[in-house]
Amino acid sequence: MDGVSPKFVLPETFDGVRMEITGQLGMIWELVKAPVIVPLLQLAVYICLLMSVMLLGERVYMGIVIVLVKLFWKKPDKRYKFEPIQDDEELGSSNFPVVLVQIPMFNEREVYKLSIGAASGLSWPSDRLVIQVLDDSTDPTVKQMVELECQRWASKGINIRYQIRENRVGYKAGALKEGLKRSYVKHCEYVVIFDADFQPEPDFLRRSIPFLIHNPNIALVQARWRFVNSDECLLTRMQEMSLDYHFTVEQEVGSATHAFFGFNGTAGIWRIAAINEAGGWKDRTTVEDMDLAVRASLRGWKFLYLGDLQVKSELPSTFRAFRFQQHRWSCGPANLFRKMVMEIVRNKKVRFWKKVYVIYSFFFVRKVIAHWVTFCFYCVVLPLTILVPEVKVPIWGSVYIPSIITILNSVGTPRSIHLLFYWILFENVMSLHRTKATLIGLFEAGRANEWVVTAKLGSGQSAKGNTKGLKRFPRIFKLPDRLNTLELGFAAFLFVCGCYDYVHGKNNYFIYLFLQTMSFFISGLGWIGTYVPS
Repeated sequence: MDGVSPKFVLPETFDGVRMEITGQLGMIWELVKAPVIVPLLQLAVYICLLMSVMLLGERVYMGIVIVLVKLFWKKPDKRYKFEPIQDDEELGSSNFPVVLVQIPMFNEREVYKLSIGAASGLSWPSDRLVIQVLDDSTDPTVKQMVELECQRWASKGINIRYQIRENRVGYKAGALKEGLKRSYVKHCEYVVIFDADFQPEPDFLRRSIPFLIHNPNIALVQARWRFVNSDECLLTRMQEMSLDYHFTVEQEVGSATHAFFGFNGTAGIWRIAAINEAGGWKDRTTVEDMDLAVRASLRGWKFLYLGDLQVKSELPSTFRAFRFQQHRWSCGPANLFRKMVMEIVRNKKVRFWKKVYVIYSFFFVRKVIAHWVTFCFYCVVLPLTILVPEVKVPIWGSVYIPSIITILNSVGTPRSIHLLFYWILFENVMSLHRTKATLIGLFEAGRANEWVVTAKLGSGQSAKGNTKGLKRFPRIFKLPDRLNTLELGFAAFLFVCGCYDYVHGKNNYFIYLFLQTMSFFISGLGWIGTYVPS
């Protein structure tokens, strides 16, 4: 012992301990893997495959119906009675119904002039049009700016009212509800809603109101959104691809087959009597628009979607704003599903197949399963099967089904077909937040009623939505203001799985995993969706 130097004893001791601990962990893993890990992971694979088949079935159904609609269905003006309102010198404006335009706002410094100006320019008799600006702004400077803008248009003969509240109870739903209580609204038959960044064309009312006048069973006419800043950056292009499918397929199919779809919260005209019969605006979820639509539909009212009636609007161009928006859009429907599923089941005014469509297709598959299968299967279960090679995933589940679903989703935006691969990676990243939000909504957890207004930058303030002044490349050398730890954590997880597959795997999943790792990493640093003004 005298010849042994102490400095060599400690490293050998620690090395032995380390080897012993590693061996014990490996032994525990082998003991637990076969009876516990493998069966549980195999069960997860079966559940994910079932959800994939459900989503595929819904997408194929929607694809078949939209083809039939485009080829054989009559146009809306042929399916429903439609007669343009004619200007009559003898009757004056009395043959025009009184229409209320509601514009809810909250600190809309960049875009408040857009919707107010567009609404004031609507081609409708001034004595039959009431514009109501519902300003819930907390910034005194913004409130003053909005009020002065209303006064400016009022001085030009526009019947515009500036309304404020003492508090923001109910958020947007509360503002719309309070607006309908005003005494001057009692003689209005219809209400059209525009968010602050929406810019309707002058003929918007003339092309939509006649459907409501001549078809007393129609409660809602919904227009399509047209995005003025879709070419601003990669983030807005990805959003355009997702939303175009929603408008081109989902809403068109719902309107043609069941006369039902979710109201989009803006660019739609409601029959005020239908709103009142359905119980008015409610703030129990963050999707007050969908809530009202479902309740009105359960009372037998019909909805009409006009795909050729488009309204200019703005997409969120920052990743932070988009994340908040997607949380609200994912959490709200799940929470509403929880609250209304039994009411839908017990309803006796709606036929059986419409109930199936609303519960299964509209809510369960699109608002729950679509998010869960994207995240759980492609970002969790599939990577885990690489670490546990005893669990096999059939190629039809890992490749064929997602490929078909992706192709069917791309029909809404043919011009972006070359971006499909980026869109897949981006949607997988967002599925993390959508799945989390869906669970919060279903279990009504802490953030279930969180409402964060989507920030608008006024990107489309020119008439044609010109964004040529923007350089379309990410500002990758700017340090992030806030790290998104969830995305970075999954980037690390997928990177480990990818390395393991590269060394030991046989399916070459590492190609997908490394690319998905980059997507999560970029999102984690907040680099997606940034741009540099010229």
